[in-house]
Amino acid sequence: MQGPKAVNPLPPSVLALFAVMALVEVVLSLGGSVGIGGAQAIGWRNEALSEFALPPRMLSAMAQTGDYQLDYLRRFVTYPFVHGGFLHAAFACVILLALGKFVGEVFSSAAVIVVFFTSGILAALIYSGLAWSNYPLFGAYPAVYGLIGAYTYILWVGIAATGGRQIEAFRLILILAGLHIAFSVFGVSPHIIADFAGFAVGFAVAPLAAPGGVKALMTRIKRR
Repeated sequence: MQGPKAVNPLPPSVLALFAVMALVEVVLSLGGSVGIGGAQAIGWRNEALSEFALPPRMLSAMAQTGDYQLDYLRRFVTYPFVHGGFLHAAFACVILLALGKFVGEVFSSAAVIVVFFTSGILAALIYSGLAWSNYPLFGAYPAVYGLIGAYTYILWVGIAATGGRQIEAFRLILILAGLHIAFSVFGVSPHIIADFAGFAVGFAVAPLAAPGGVKALMTRIKRR
């Protein structure tokens, strides 16, 4: 008889998201560094950003013309899988694996997907309305910040169940906010709007995505 596993496996949905992100980045990085695909490969990243990133003014343009082309709409789903460089993608993958594992220990694999894409899509909508430039949105950070929001919600419910200070559940996002402020001396990217919008959406969606609702979620947390 096998004993209990010391480490819970990653949810299949998290592994699938990671595989897609990592594969895209490997192709773009290798194409730009070692010339796989010939001379044209050097421009693959720029072409990928042009095809899959989300210019914020695109939404208002669609609303004005009434032309909601699939080529534009798909960008709300595709932009998280294209990054500006290897380190940009690597950090996103690390956060995805870490937070996806934690959230996946409480939520179902399907619920993790719901939080990821709902956060990414709604954050992109908010970004489209509030961004102060037409700098395109790309990278998985808004979606993985959604997982941070779900993680925060799980902590918030767990602390409430034990009578602790619920503000402690927001420690991680407060640290990230502090880092953003610290690095603002080098200039503030409009992407910060999408990142923290993703967190807010993830926190708000978490009780809806949790199987069985808030009551069932609290029961699962108490058993852990």
